[in-house]
Amino acid sequence: MVPRAQPAEIPRVHTELTWDTVDTWDSIWKLAHAALNESPTGFMTIPQITHAIAIRNTTRFDVVNPKPLKSSLSNNLTLSADFDRFKTPGIRLSSWYLTGSQRGVERPDKKRARQQAKAAKGKRRSTRGAEAAQPTNEQPQASSSHAHIDVQGSIAYAKALQKSGLLSSLEADKITEGLTQVGEEWKAGRFEIKPDDEDIHTANERRLSELIGPLGGKLHTGRSRNDQVATDMRLWLLEEVKDIESSLRNLISVMVERADKEKEYLMPGYTHLQTDLQRLKQLIPRISVLPLGSGALAGNPYGIDREFLAKELGFQSIAENSMWGVADRDFIVEFLMWSTMAMGHISRLAEDFIIYSTAEFGFITLSDAYSTGSSIMPQKKNPDSLELLRGKCGRIFGDMAGFVVSLKGLPSTYNKDLQEDKEPLFDAVDTIAACFKITEGVLATLEVHPEKMRNALTMDMLATDLADYLVRKGIPFRETHHISGRAVALAESRKVQLNDLSVEDYQKLSDKFDDDVHGVFDFEKSVENRNAIGGTSIQMIDRQVATLRKALA
Repeated sequence: MVPRAQPAEIPRVHTELTWDTVDTWDSIWKLAHAALNESPTGFMTIPQITHAIAIRNTTRFDVVNPKPLKSSLSNNLTLSADFDRFKTPGIRLSSWYLTGSQRGVERPDKKRARQQAKAAKGKRRSTRGAEAAQPTNEQPQASSSHAHIDVQGSIAYAKALQKSGLLSSLEADKITEGLTQVGEEWKAGRFEIKPDDEDIHTANERRLSELIGPLGGKLHTGRSRNDQVATDMRLWLLEEVKDIESSLRNLISVMVERADKEKEYLMPGYTHLQTDLQRLKQLIPRISVLPLGSGALAGNPYGIDREFLAKELGFQSIAENSMWGVADRDFIVEFLMWSTMAMGHISRLAEDFIIYSTAEFGFITLSDAYSTGSSIMPQKKNPDSLELLRGKCGRIFGDMAGFVVSLKGLPSTYNKDLQEDKEPLFDAVDTIAACFKITEGVLATLEVHPEKMRNALTMDMLATDLADYLVRKGIPFRETHHISGRAVALAESRKVQLNDLSVEDYQKLSDKFDDDVHGVFDFEKSVENRNAIGGTSIQMIDRQVATLRKALA
């Protein structure tokens, strides 16, 4: 399992700042270099461009007109902030930290050490003994979260070995103590990766043997790295899905509350993404399938109690076929497909708001925290956060499509090609989690201008209501549709609105029109007439809000 770097491991710079004191990027880079020099690992990810603040809950801001950072930016830099408290004037920040999800920068001394270690190319473990390590087996650059998963699975497996009589109680306790120490070393940042370590799994097993001696070699009895990797991937994704589900719930909650608050507006709110929450929850049982105990492909020869393992690790079911257990990556494909659909919805929502925020529409104004000024046009306000959200949809789709292509030609059971599942999955998890938080922040802080939305309404939008008027007079809809169309054409020819036509004009189109025809041209009435489930009437919006609140409870 090839691990990824976690933002949580990046050292924070504990410095009190205000927007006024951080008004140049020179200040930001001084903080970056300071953090880099203090880093115990010497590794820090390169920040990407955005001023978006990741809002972790649905509470409203108490910030009054915060000054945006100057935006003479390049090379995809981003500054994220943890807002522990809000004060004015100026937002006081208790800790800034630099985050990113792609390449990193290293201190020169650490970079040299890493290059030297890589050049060593230690011997690879092999039954043939004489084969040198190949460059395709890269050293792990792991995080404590990945190591924690592997330690968790190994402790459960040690207990299963004891239950099967393959370890004594004393041996199992000693292995568990050693694994616990390994996990603590990862957590404290003291775990030392060595040139011979192919991945987290071999690194952990090597360190366990250093701590407890040859007894550490018993842990791998009946266990293949194939079922070990598959188990760790499922455990890791289950934990990540919990966080993603929480972020999605927070986003939907913001949508629901704004829809309820603004239901009197004729563009009343935002009801996207509820199906994404349902699909994500439906995916969990298919991720929560235990592969451990499948061995390399043909099963475990020691009678390991896999039901015990499933219970110990919290899996909902067991892989009944060992060949499928070690080779299945459908759960990753399904998560990537879910991510693609969810990001498609985010992208469409972003496009709506980009249009609505333009000067031509003016329906909404984005917070300064989620937009930037133009480098050449002083009057322009760019919806950068929304454009980046829209762009990330293609990235997630690429993760999914690329891995499906890698998967499609493989024979049954485990193949090295399956190592390609890590990069797209890790990238998709990082990307969609960040996108949900940024979308939540955009929605929580944008300002709606109902008067501009109302001013944009035109009477030709009520042409269908005119047809409905005649339907209630007993005329078939197909016929009323044509009559309404002729009324629209007549109004256009006179360069007037539908409500400017006289009763006589309408009666020339159909004798079913009466003196009450102008009552059709009421936008509030038109909206309230849509009172079937899913409609736009206040009653139906209240129903939708109640339904979503119940789903989020």
